[in-house]
Amino acid sequence: MENYHMLFPDGSSASPSSSSSLAMANHQSYLQGGDLIGTRKVGDEKEVSESSEVIRVGKKGTRKHKYAFQTRSQVDILDDGYRWRKYGQKTVKNSKFPRSYYRCTHKECNVKKQVQRSSKDDEIVVTTYEGIHTHPVEKFTENFEHILRQMQSYNPLCSQNN
Repeated sequence: MENYHMLFPDGSSASPSSSSSLAMANHQSYLQGGDLIGTRKVGDEKEVSESSEVIRVGKKGTRKHKYAFQTRSQVDILDDGYRWRKYGQKTVKNSKFPRSYYRCTHKECNVKKQVQRSSKDDEIVVTTYEGIHTHPVEKFTENFEHILRQMQSYNPLCSQNN
């Protein structure tokens, strides 16, 4: 995972697809309380280190996009708004941390992600996404519905009258 080239080492601009992925990573890291690791500092802001690779698969030349994000976090599993099913884990050479493999659970979505702690810094989680989601984010509406259900089940006026 450390062999990807850096997209933003000198402040160059990003393509629309990579900037939307970058925005998603910034938003999700903020929700989790994590800090995105930057390639350079500008004032107090950090620029994200995003790696990208296009992979050719099969004889037809179908391309899959691969994006890697480094996030400073205490937890390995960062909530990015999608549902994931873990399908594997393996030990990584020269690292004390295993790499976990996940697939998106949405029907007909073939996105995969790999999660691994950095061997150089224990606080950095490297998340690599392969592919582009073919559906909207699911969890935001579910969380809102869960909050509404909790509000409906707890009615302070009814508990005061008893």
